[in-house]
Amino acid sequence: MLKKLIGMAEQNRMLRSLTELVEALDRRMPRPHTSGERQIASDAAQLHAAATERIGEMRLELRRREEVETAMAHSVMTDDGGPAPS
Repeated sequence: MLKKLIGMAEQNRMLRSLTELVEALDRRMPRPHTSGERQIASDAAQLHAAATERIGEMRLELRRREEVETAMAHSVMTDDGGPAPS
């Protein structure tokens, strides 16, 4: 159980970090007169797209995990050890 909680905590930290990265890229102001700006802007756009996609995947995974854990908790709370009602 502790290992699962540590995994979830690490995943939440990564999700926050990716969100901060996307927000920073959104705030980035182009510098058209800077050498290499075209490549920098292209790299930033690719990074933004990859981070946004990963955020979506992680959120979906977290929702699925929460659904499974909720279902498991519900089944534990309703199981009194007796036979299933007919």
